[in-house]
Amino acid sequence: MAIVSTKNVTSTEVDLLSGTLHGRPRELLRRVVLTLLCPLLPLRLIGEELVPAAGPLLVVSNHLSNADPIILEAIFPRPLFFMGKSELFRIPPFRWLLRRFGGFPVERGTPDRAALRHARAVLAQGIALGIYPEGIRSRTGALMKGLPGAGLIALQSRAPVLPVGIFGTEFFPVNGEFPQRRPASVPRGVTVRFGEPFHIPDFVDGARVTAEEATHIIMLRISGLLPERYHGEYAGCGTGLGPAPRA
Repeated sequence: MAIVSTKNVTSTEVDLLSGTLHGRPRELLRRVVLTLLCPLLPLRLIGEELVPAAGPLLVVSNHLSNADPIILEAIFPRPLFFMGKSELFRIPPFRWLLRRFGGFPVERGTPDRAALRHARAVLAQGIALGIYPEGIRSRTGALMKGLPGAGLIALQSRAPVLPVGIFGTEFFPVNGEFPQRRPASVPRGVTVRFGEPFHIPDFVDGARVTAEEATHIIMLRISGLLPERYHGEYAGCGTGLGPAPRA
């Protein structure tokens, strides 16, 4: 499936599911993968019933390992398109595989308007979109400051936001570097915890919510799903029920 620019076409003119793995083939593959992953890791899923069965959905998660998108794609109960770093799409085998699952590239560190248009088109067609608001994986395990792109997509699309907390993958040796040593007090395995879907408000206290404030809300919701040792930039910042304090 070629990545289609939505600059000159509406989201209804391009079937973004076409050419991707979805429907019964994806469900069969998911069952096989889960059968292998759950006992192997072991994998613990919490709150899977909170995932809406249909409709646009912005799925936001912390990011600890290169394995995170693979695991989240495998466990997610419906098609999940990921916005991924453009470097991966320059490698033909990765590009082919990512596109089979609806992946599309984003140039990190730039306001990639083409990626933002494609993200809005995915949501406009009622497809779940996965992004990592931090932009890159955390090498310490602790949450880093979220980038405004996640909040901007949430505000522009008006899609419900589903926060996800994942932990345990930081101990995997798949990041091209020596992994962290798992403390004896930390149980072996990977936990994926889904939170309640929510909407970013347009206004708070009579003032329009900015993209930065929307991302702050998103990051606090993610933080609330993680053990305290992962809170990082958002330690002691509250529950995510309101935006960041205004300057």
